[in-house]
Amino acid sequence: MIDYQPLYNLLLDAKVDNWVKLLPQQIASAFELTKHGTLSHWQSVIESMPELATTHRLLDANVIEIGRSDDLTKEEMMELESRLKALHPWRKGPYNLFNIHIDTEWRSDWKWDRLKNHISPLNHRLVLDVGCGNGYHCWRMLGAGAKMVVGIDPLLLNIFQFQVVRKLYGEVPVYLLPLGIEDLPYGLKVFDTVFSMGVLYHRRSPIDHLMELRDCLRPGGELVLETLIIDGGLGEVLLPEGRYAKMRNVWFLPSCDTLISWLKRCGFQNIRLIDVSSTSVEEQRSTEWMQFHSLKDFLSVENHQLTCEGLPAPKRAIITANTI
Repeated sequence: MIDYQPLYNLLLDAKVDNWVKLLPQQIASAFELTKHGTLSHWQSVIESMPELATTHRLLDANVIEIGRSDDLTKEEMMELESRLKALHPWRKGPYNLFNIHIDTEWRSDWKWDRLKNHISPLNHRLVLDVGCGNGYHCWRMLGAGAKMVVGIDPLLLNIFQFQVVRKLYGEVPVYLLPLGIEDLPYGLKVFDTVFSMGVLYHRRSPIDHLMELRDCLRPGGELVLETLIIDGGLGEVLLPEGRYAKMRNVWFLPSCDTLISWLKRCGFQNIRLIDVSSTSVEEQRSTEWMQFHSLKDFLSVENHQLTCEGLPAPKRAIITANTI
């Protein structure tokens, strides 16, 4: 398991003792074997991973790379690939681990390319990534110079995928916690940059989510928000009556003007819309490493501008804003 003590030390230095007191119990509770049927299997995958030495690590390119093919024997590479596939499905990436290419469902590097030149430099910053998945973007944040990156995601498979990558990489100031943002104590105000990407539309109250994000930021800190949106004017919001692109847990899809007004109401300033992009079947798709249905299965067969429910197809906006 990951040694979280360096994270605790940094949080103590930042004078957020209240969270440090909670974290060990929160982490222990999340990893209770009775809570998930395959938890012990995932743990065995990590614990039985051999120590694999390498000098090759690349975090500032589209594909996160650790190790080279000539670092391992053929047998070691086959065993590593088997262990990685035991953690299927891999949704966020891509990764290249000792020349094993993990072609994930999402080309998460495309999203990073859309925002990386528009956000405040991450050099020496303490960064929080809310709903971080398996941590692909956390690695990119570290590669961009962050002092420390903390990712939170309640899905345990994502945590174990991150752990296997971290074990191959070695000790590094990136930590994923098996938590949701509602598990963070009120009044943190410690992070220099907070990312929330692909989360807002899953929250029953988008305003509460924006307030929670604001509460994590230090004064003058930066929010990087990415979410599903619709075309339309101020005040327009789509609330699906049932599923959206076969997803049950989609609530509010605002227009960009509406989203900006929400941010203003929550006390953010310097609000900038930096990108609007339709999600393509090239960016999100089934692969050998994610063999379930993906975007093309969620769109109308006759018209890819609509979901299979007849709603507007996924379009995403990225917005940056600052706390006062």
